[in-house]
Amino acid sequence: MTNASFEPGEHYEYPLIIKKLLNTPLIYTPDQEIVYRDKQRYTYRDLNDRIHRLASGLEGMDVKAGDTVAVFDYDSNRFLEAFFAIPMMGAVMQMVNWRLSAEQVLYTLNHAEAKTILINADFMPILEGIRGKLGAVEKVIVISEDGGRPTTKTAFDAMYEEMLADADPAYDFPDLDENTKATTFYTTGTTGDPKGVHFTHRQLVLHTFATALAVGGYDAIGRFRSGDVYMPITPMFHVHAWGIPYVATLLGAKQVYPGKYEPEMLLKLILSEKVTFSHCVPTILQMLVNSPAVKGLDLTRWKVVIGGSKLSRGLAKAAQDLGITVYTGYGMSETCPIMSLALPKPHMADWDEDRLLDVVCKTGLPVPLAEFEVVDAEGNPLPHDGVSTGEVVMRSPWLTKSYFKAPDKSAELWRNGWLHSGDVGHIDPEGYLQVTDRIKDVIKSGGEWVSSLDLENLMSQHEAVLESAAIGVPDEKWGERPLMLVVLRPEFKDAVGAAELKDYMKAAADAGKLPRYGVPDRYEFVDEIPKTSVGKLDKKVMRRTLDGR
Repeated sequence: MTNASFEPGEHYEYPLIIKKLLNTPLIYTPDQEIVYRDKQRYTYRDLNDRIHRLASGLEGMDVKAGDTVAVFDYDSNRFLEAFFAIPMMGAVMQMVNWRLSAEQVLYTLNHAEAKTILINADFMPILEGIRGKLGAVEKVIVISEDGGRPTTKTAFDAMYEEMLADADPAYDFPDLDENTKATTFYTTGTTGDPKGVHFTHRQLVLHTFATALAVGGYDAIGRFRSGDVYMPITPMFHVHAWGIPYVATLLGAKQVYPGKYEPEMLLKLILSEKVTFSHCVPTILQMLVNSPAVKGLDLTRWKVVIGGSKLSRGLAKAAQDLGITVYTGYGMSETCPIMSLALPKPHMADWDEDRLLDVVCKTGLPVPLAEFEVVDAEGNPLPHDGVSTGEVVMRSPWLTKSYFKAPDKSAELWRNGWLHSGDVGHIDPEGYLQVTDRIKDVIKSGGEWVSSLDLENLMSQHEAVLESAAIGVPDEKWGERPLMLVVLRPEFKDAVGAAELKDYMKAAADAGKLPRYGVPDRYEFVDEIPKTSVGKLDKKVMRRTLDGR
């Protein structure tokens, strides 16, 4: 408790800061469990103790308010501790995407001016290669999975668990200005250097409350409440694991952190810890529903929010056939990230499964305090008729205000008081947003737009297709034509060819599901489809690969 002097009659100006999120679970569910893999479990009381010890330990390493502390780790209880301790002491937590190239990691650390690094020993080889080029880094603290000291060429200053054991459990967290910068991380990007986004305490607290209301307050499928068991399958380095660890902590829910993503371990934790709520990109869900280990398992309690890329009807149906409740969440690195959830409205409760699949695969309804519009090239709002298509623009109190040290890119992001997403979509009369493409990924054929997402969604419903991606390739007559990259299910390899897939897409066009000019001419079969470090389809790499043929 921070003591401060108040004049008689002077009120307390309650700040919206991250430390206030910890008050509720310590009253409601102090003995609830937090689990790391099959290695560690402790209570919220222990979490609070370790948060205080981490802050004390970092202070002993000369971390001060305003300093940036970079974190390299798997999804773990340690990352959860950092989510709280670092910003609560007034420092800035940098979530490092360790899947980036070493040069990109070096760029992000130097650009963010990281002073201290918390790093899992598994990632020390990355640090070894760039340590001599890091400008501001003074201290390195190593996290060990097995408790042993790592063999490394890079000097380090402390072991995480030893530092916590020796630290003071009574750190006095200050009442900060709610507009204090709390977190930063870097977008993966497809062109140029990664861009730094950043969020304040106020933004994170408001995002937490709005998300908690959106996922728990409505009479809808897939609700997340205090009695649920939460396990992220989205990297905690990516937009705060969509901010859900803050929501889970506020609710005092049981939390399970899986560490390194391995299908067998994920399924083991889902079953043994009775996980009921997760979120992930389609690639992870695809991996799980197609794992031989999933056969015969009871997954009927499991609710999964899908984001990062479009949830296709094919994948949604495969998940629902296993009893999994799935629906879409939408946002961007720049939006903290959650802006919408594809929850069916109450009057849709009696709809059959096929109609509901259409709803849960939409981009979704805005969560409380979030606003969307779709606008034309001049910035004029378009009708909410489910047809008129334009760029998606957004407002909410938690959108990043700028890119860090990049005023030119910030000016492109914010125009006329709206954050410009770079996504193309439409809004229907019910208020559901449907993103149909990225502006840079729209296929422009003969003056008409073809949605790559629509093509991928249709292709996913073919029984032989495991995964697909649509891109535009140059065409002398039409400017561009769509090309499909297709990964076949193992049992269909060498049994299905391009002609059959083209006939399937023609039939979809005949049924009115696709304009005839949108039927792809080419179908290329590949073993895997390129993806970014956070599991999104990497169409930049696809185009470059095809251009090189």
